[in-house]
Amino acid sequence: MPIPSDPVTPAADGIAPALIDWFSGAARELPWRDPDASPWAVLVSEFMLQQTQVDRVLPRYLAWMERWPTPAALASAEPGEALRAWDRLGYPRRALWLHRAAQQITDEHGGEVPRDVETLLSLTGIGPYTARAVAAFAFGDRHPVVDTNTRRVLARAVHGRAAAGMPSPQDLDDMERLLPAGEASAQSFNAAAMELGAIVCTARAPRCDACPIARWCEWRGAGYPDNAPSKRPKQARFEGSDRQARGRVLAALRAEHGAIPRDSALAAARGGAAEPTRAGAGPGSAEQAERALATLLADGLVVAEGDRIRLP
Repeated sequence: MPIPSDPVTPAADGIAPALIDWFSGAARELPWRDPDASPWAVLVSEFMLQQTQVDRVLPRYLAWMERWPTPAALASAEPGEALRAWDRLGYPRRALWLHRAAQQITDEHGGEVPRDVETLLSLTGIGPYTARAVAAFAFGDRHPVVDTNTRRVLARAVHGRAAAGMPSPQDLDDMERLLPAGEASAQSFNAAAMELGAIVCTARAPRCDACPIARWCEWRGAGYPDNAPSKRPKQARFEGSDRQARGRVLAALRAEHGAIPRDSALAAARGGAAEPTRAGAGPGSAEQAERALATLLADGLVVAEGDRIRLP
């Protein structure tokens, strides 16, 4: 990736040019970073990468783009096909949202992903982060883009904290102060900050000896204090959870190309057990299976046809 020649603002100090220079040689080769990647390709990647690691996304992304290379191609498919192709990426509502966004792009924007942040925000499943990311990475517009990795870099380098706290408007303000003035260098800096957090300034084992901005890092300069803000409560474990029961139902439906009996869906929620393995509301119980199916129906992830269940 070439190093942009755009000037940087004085506020960026030495951090921006050093990080951009590092990124030009250290960036992973990812398909959505290809100069020929379409705005649609970038949008799909942003949907898939939400709370999901790159190595899990890559095979699903490549298969998805081969099958649906344009918004119109996806819009013409059934929503259930999007869910089937989403496979086990997690948070499957993202697949339905992406399908709906493809329909909106096709019907309301002539099949072209819009460039304007406010217009992007009108699409299903697109929030402020995704809107800015698409505008910045697909179209090269100058916007501060802050994901989880970038927030960690900012917390350490700018504020001298071991970890980032809860997201706040200050994150964008911090990034804006560092963001180079030129569009090309701003785009590279946004991507470079994310990359640094993903592969060097990691949460558990930061490699400060390999960091291109270590000399400016406030956390390093303070001697790596253990001053991380209070963490948000951890998500309940997946094993035995309603999320696992929901995933089992979706897996059973992805394996079929039609509806399955409601009793089969409930058995799938119980891990394949024909009868409840436990009383009460916990793992393997009839109550959990019913609850999992009810929430899938409420979320539109499955559809009931009499006593049969299918993907939408």
